[in-house]
Amino acid sequence: MNSKPGPDKSPHILSASSNLLGICFILLTSLKLFQVSQKTIIDEIVVIAIILFMASCILSFLSIRSVTSRSAYYEKIADIIFLTGLLLLFLTTLLFTFNIIV
Repeated sequence: MNSKPGPDKSPHILSASSNLLGICFILLTSLKLFQVSQKTIIDEIVVIAIILFMASCILSFLSIRSVTSRSAYYEKIADIIFLTGLLLLFLTTLLFTFNIIV
């Protein structure tokens, strides 16, 4: 039984953030493989996104497993962290697209 009001977003956050975490690892590996990471700031942005998506995964998992009132708090924080990670990936995409590689 779900004691939280409203829709339960935690399973969706967990699956989306774990998928994006895998994509970030592939992107980071590609940057290292093609030896682009020394010339750009993109790999540092991707590492921050990896940390954010991992934190989002952990918090959404805790939200699913928790039966206390902290469940809604974990879900809200996971949601904010997930959105921040998405914005970082968007920034990375813009850097690639417009060749603004610093």
